[in-house]
Amino acid sequence: MSPQDAPGLAGLPITVKGRRGLHQPAAQRIVHAGAVTIGTTTVPGPGTRHQTWGHTDRGPTRNPWRPDLSPGGSSAGAAAAVAAGIVPLSCGGDGAGSVRIPAAWCHVIGFKPTTGRAPTSDPTGLAVPGALVRDPTLLQHWAATVLPDWSPQAGTSPSPLTTAAWSATLGYAGPHLDPEVAEIAERAAQALCARAGLTLSRPGVTLTDPQRAWTTLRSTSSSAAEHRHAQRSRRDHNTRLAELFQSADLLLTPTTPGRAHGHDGPGDHLSVALTWGINLSGHPAASVPAGFTTDGSPVGLQLIARPRADELLLQLLDAHIPTAPIAPPLTRP
Repeated sequence: MSPQDAPGLAGLPITVKGRRGLHQPAAQRIVHAGAVTIGTTTVPGPGTRHQTWGHTDRGPTRNPWRPDLSPGGSSAGAAAAVAAGIVPLSCGGDGAGSVRIPAAWCHVIGFKPTTGRAPTSDPTGLAVPGALVRDPTLLQHWAATVLPDWSPQAGTSPSPLTTAAWSATLGYAGPHLDPEVAEIAERAAQALCARAGLTLSRPGVTLTDPQRAWTTLRSTSSSAAEHRHAQRSRRDHNTRLAELFQSADLLLTPTTPGRAHGHDGPGDHLSVALTWGINLSGHPAASVPAGFTTDGSPVGLQLIARPRADELLLQLLDAHIPTAPIAPPLTRP
């Protein structure tokens, strides 16, 4: 795609995730469309649990809203750069929530497409390219550039989005749930549905806990028997999601069950509990700002759509999600 084909990206300053980011197909497409790369962003260092810790060998990556907190990960610097107003768009990658979690904790918008729609270098197929923005309009330009089969006409389907299902835990994340985070996200879900004319239900979602399957498939040392078990679990998880989407167009959850942790790491808190199952299933998903806890921690609302309903999801964001504010300068380190 030429800069003339993507006027929303021509001349746009962006960052890419990590030193290898410029070699990723998605970033190369963005640059070819005329975006201007001003730098690469930090990713967590080795040994950080599930990569929600923004700590690197150069020290912690600060959260622009609360510098004592992690910005999430692994697209840590990408989210921080967008939240701080350095760039309007950062290229990221999402293998277990690595775009959606930092989007939630930095109070910006993050999107991962349907698995298979964009080229990825991840041999497991769990990780896909994604983007972080404050203005949801930019996601349309990003998708039109990165996804080879992008079709804006898909948003004019005779079956528009009309129904949404809410779940705070997906049936298994209860031990990690922070009640204040869940309450803020649910209020945001109700407000979104009111603006968009969606009927919101609470069907009692019970999915298969994806932790064992995800970690098995991601590991290079898993045995053949472990892989077979993981695939069975994955199929059950995906079947339950498919049944849910027979009666709902969207699934809404908190992006993370808890608030952002500090720079000492997540401890036993499983910040990826509500996101990595969507990497197993491959559904398109986004995190949008939901509000702040009483101690000033940003909270995200996760929106999950049917497979290949990326166009409908991004049109919903464009129409009903406001541009996120830049973090106040006095909160920056």
